[in-house]
Amino acid sequence: MTKTYAVVDIETTGTDPKTDRIIQFGCVLVEAGKIVGRFATDINPDQKISKQIQHLTGLTNQRVRKAPYFEDVALTIYNLLADTIFVAHNIFFDYPFLSNELARCGMPELRIPGIDTVELSQVFFPTTLSFRLSDLAHEFQLTHENPHQADSDAEVTAQLLLKIEKTIKNLPLATVEEIIRLSDHMAFQTQDYLIELAEEMKDHPTPLSSNLEIVHGLALKKKKVPLYEETYYEKKPYPRSKKAKEGLYQDQLVFRKEQARLMNLVYDFFNKKTEKNVLVEAATGLGKTMGYLLPMSYLATPEKPLIVSTVSLLLQEQMLVHDLPALNQLLHQPLQAVVMKSSSHYIDLARFYQNLQKETEQKQYAFYQMAVLVWLTQTETGDFDELNMTSLRHTFWQEIGHQGLDTLVVHNPFYQVDFLRHRQAKLKQSNIIITNHAFLAQENQRKTFQLPASPYLIIDEAHHLNRVLERVSTRQLSILDIQREINRLKEAAAFQQWQDLAAKDQAISHGIELLEDIAEELIEDLTDLYVELGQLTTNDSTIISKEQMDTLSVTGEHLIQRVERLYEDALTLANQCQNYFMNHKESFTILQQTRWNTFIDWFEDLHQQQEAFEAFCEQWAARYVHWLDDRGQTLHFQDLTASLLPEVKWYERYEQILYIGGTLKSGSDRQYFPKRWGIPDASLKVIPSPYDYARQARLFLPDEGIAIQESSSERYAQYLAEVIRGLAEAEKRPILVLFTSHEILNRVYHHLKVPLLNEGREVLAQGIGGSREKLLKRFLLSEDALLFGADSFWEGVDLPGEVLQIMVVTRLPFENPRRPLVKIRNDYLEEQGVNPFFQEAVPHTALRLRQALGRLIRSETDKGVMILLDRRFLTAGYGQRLRKALPKELPIEEASLPEIIEKTHEFLNSEKTTENE
Repeated sequence: MTKTYAVVDIETTGTDPKTDRIIQFGCVLVEAGKIVGRFATDINPDQKISKQIQHLTGLTNQRVRKAPYFEDVALTIYNLLADTIFVAHNIFFDYPFLSNELARCGMPELRIPGIDTVELSQVFFPTTLSFRLSDLAHEFQLTHENPHQADSDAEVTAQLLLKIEKTIKNLPLATVEEIIRLSDHMAFQTQDYLIELAEEMKDHPTPLSSNLEIVHGLALKKKKVPLYEETYYEKKPYPRSKKAKEGLYQDQLVFRKEQARLMNLVYDFFNKKTEKNVLVEAATGLGKTMGYLLPMSYLATPEKPLIVSTVSLLLQEQMLVHDLPALNQLLHQPLQAVVMKSSSHYIDLARFYQNLQKETEQKQYAFYQMAVLVWLTQTETGDFDELNMTSLRHTFWQEIGHQGLDTLVVHNPFYQVDFLRHRQAKLKQSNIIITNHAFLAQENQRKTFQLPASPYLIIDEAHHLNRVLERVSTRQLSILDIQREINRLKEAAAFQQWQDLAAKDQAISHGIELLEDIAEELIEDLTDLYVELGQLTTNDSTIISKEQMDTLSVTGEHLIQRVERLYEDALTLANQCQNYFMNHKESFTILQQTRWNTFIDWFEDLHQQQEAFEAFCEQWAARYVHWLDDRGQTLHFQDLTASLLPEVKWYERYEQILYIGGTLKSGSDRQYFPKRWGIPDASLKVIPSPYDYARQARLFLPDEGIAIQESSSERYAQYLAEVIRGLAEAEKRPILVLFTSHEILNRVYHHLKVPLLNEGREVLAQGIGGSREKLLKRFLLSEDALLFGADSFWEGVDLPGEVLQIMVVTRLPFENPRRPLVKIRNDYLEEQGVNPFFQEAVPHTALRLRQALGRLIRSETDKGVMILLDRRFLTAGYGQRLRKALPKELPIEEASLPEIIEKTHEFLNSEKTTENE
C-alpha cells in the first residue's frame, strides 16, 4: 500500500502551545516520490501578532483578521492528516503544537507517525554548513519563494524530503543498514522510515557504484593519486610580458597590471636567488594567490615543491577548491597540490570501526557516527574540516582522530585505504604543499619534520605570523585537565586494558600498574605545588618573576623536585611500554589496536606535560613569561621572542622565503615586521594599490563622541547600541560592527537583538550561535544582517564588496595594557630600549585599522564606508600616525551622527563607479 507523507509547516504567534496560536497552516502531500496535493490557509489567532512575527512571516494582523479561526478548520486538518506520516523540519515544534491546538478544539490529539527532516539532513548531508530550511533550500537550489510562510516552507520541506530519499537510495545498502542500527535516538518514527527505505533497496538491488568499495564492512570512496607528469617537450617559457600573459589567459582571466607586476616579482625572486627573504605588500582583492601560484607553476616540482603557508584552514581550503582549479585550466604544467595539517584532523578508519561497536546513550554521539558513515562515501581526504561541525572538541572526534603513521598496523584491514598514507602518496606527486602558520610553527617542536625542505616557501597573510609563532610557543599545564583525564582513563578501565595487552611480559604489565600509581601522585603533588606558587602572586598580577620564584618556600622547592622525578619515572616506564607495544602491534586485533591508541594519546600527553613543567620551572631568561591561571589551575609559559625566525629550526630548511600580505608596513615604517622577525635586512616591495579610495571609500567620525575611558561599560554599550540602531534603521544592508571587547560586544548584542529582530533584522554575534565560519556563511546569505565581531574578525574576514559596504569600528583596536601578557611584553620591550606604546602599540593598531579597511574595498568597483566611533583618532597625539597609515587619498570627515547616517546613504546610493555604468 502506498504511503502518504503529509509535509507540514505552521507559523505561530510564539513558541508556547498553551498561550500562543497558529496563524498559518501549510501541508504538501507526497506519495511514491511525487507531490500529489497541497493545502494551505491563514488562521485568525484571535490575538495580536507581534512586530517580530509580522516581520518574520509577512503575516499582518489585518490579513489574518479575515481568515477562519482554528476551530473552523480543525476538522479539515485532522481529516487531511489521518492515515498519513507527518513530516516537518523540526518536528519537535510543529507536531506537539498542532496536536495541542487540535485537542483544544475538541479533536483527538495526533497519533500518526512522524519524521524529522532536520535530523535526516544532519545525517545524510554531513558536509552542509547550516541545517536551517532557508540555507538548505539555497544550497540545493530548492524553490523557496516566501521563507517563514507555512505554504512555502511546507513546499520546500517536501522537496527536501524527496532529495533526502534520493540521497539515501544512492548510498550502499551496507551504509544504510549500519545507520539504522545506530538510529535508535532519532525523532519519532524516523528510524522506521529508514527501515522501509532499506527494504525497498533490498527488493530493488543496484550494483555498488564504481567509485566506492566495501572494506571490512565500511563503504568508502575510492582514492586516486594522480601522477605528476612533467612536460619536457614544448615546455613553455614563463609569460613575462602583458601580451604573453593575455595569450595564456585566453579570456578566462582578466589582465590586471598590479597582479602582473606581482607575478614577475615572485618569478624573479625565486629564479634569480639574490636574497633569502623578501616581503611583498599587495592590496587585498588584487588576486595575490593567483599572483604567486602562476609564476611558481614554472618553477615548482615534486622534488622541489612550493610550500605555501597561510593563516587559517579556511584559506587553505579556498586555495585548493577555488584558486587552483581555476588556474589549472590555463596552465601547460598543472599544479598538483596536497594540504598538510596535523594528524588529528584526519579520521583513523580502524579507530572509527571500533568506535561503531561501542553502544552509546548520547544522542549527539550517535548522530556523529551516522554522519561519518555517509561522509566516508564522499571523502577522498578523510579531513574532518570537510564536515563543517560547530566544534571538533567533542570526545567522539578525539576517539576517532588519527595519531600518525607510526601507529598503523600493516595487517589491519584498513591499512591499504588509510587516509594519512594516501596523503603521503599524494605528497610525493605534488609540486605545491599547502599548510597553515600553526602547522609550520609546530615544526619547531617536532622530533621529525613533516614538511619537506625546499628552495621555495611563501608565507601568505604574513602579518599574522609573529602572533601565531608566539601562540604556538606557549606551553601550559592544566592540573584539573590532568586530573579529569586520569579519572576518565580509570573509569574506562584503561590501565587494566593496557596491562592485558602486555600480559605476556610481566615486567611491562607491572610497569603499567606503577604508572597508574605515579599518575595519582603527580596530581597530588602538582595540586600542592600550585598552592605554593599561588603564594608568590599578588591580587594585581598572576605573573611570576624570577625574583618571586627565588622566594618559593622549601616545601615548594621539594615539590618541584618530586614532580620532576615523577615525570622522569613515568616517561621511562611509558617509553618501555610503548616500545613493547610497537614491537607487538602486528599481532593486535582491531580492538587491541584501539586500546593501544588510547595509550599513545596519554603517552603524548605525558611528554607535553613534562616539557611544559620543565620550561615553567627552569627557563628564566628575560624573554620568557610565567603566569598562573586559576581556571583549571594552569601553569603558563611563553617565549616573547618566538617570532625571531633565524632561531626557529625550520627557517634554515628553506633556501628562499617570500612573505606576502595586505599590510606589511606600518605608516612609513617598512622595517616593522623584518625587525620583529629578526631579519632586519629583508627588503619590502610594495605593489601599488589599484583602488581609488577618494572615489570608492569614506571614513566618518562623530564630531561629538562619548568619553570612552570615563564611561561605565553599561553607558558605553548603550551609546553604541543607539548609534548602531540608528544606522540599521536607515540602511537596509549588511553591517559589520567590530569590537575590541567581548564583554561590550555581548552587552550591545543583548540591547539590540530583540528590537532589531522585531524589525526583521538578524543580529549575528561572535561567541553566540555557532562557529566563525557559520556566522560568516549566514551573513553572506543575508540581505541585511548585522554581524558583531572581535579579534579575528578585524583581519581574517573575506567578504565580497557587494556584501559588505558598511563597517562600524567601535573603538581603536589597542590591546588592553592591563592584560598580563601585554603588560609583560611591554616590560620586556622597555628593557630592550623600545618604547612599547609608540613602537609596538601604535603601529599594531595602525595595522589593524588598515586591515579592517581592507575588508571593505576588494575590487575596483566596490564602495564602502567605515564609521569610527573613537575620536582619539583625531584628537590624540598619536592620531596623526594612525591617519598616515591609511591611504592618503581616503576622505576623512567629521559630522554629527544624523549627518553621518545621511552622508553614508548618499555616498552608497550615488552613481555607481564608471566601471559599473
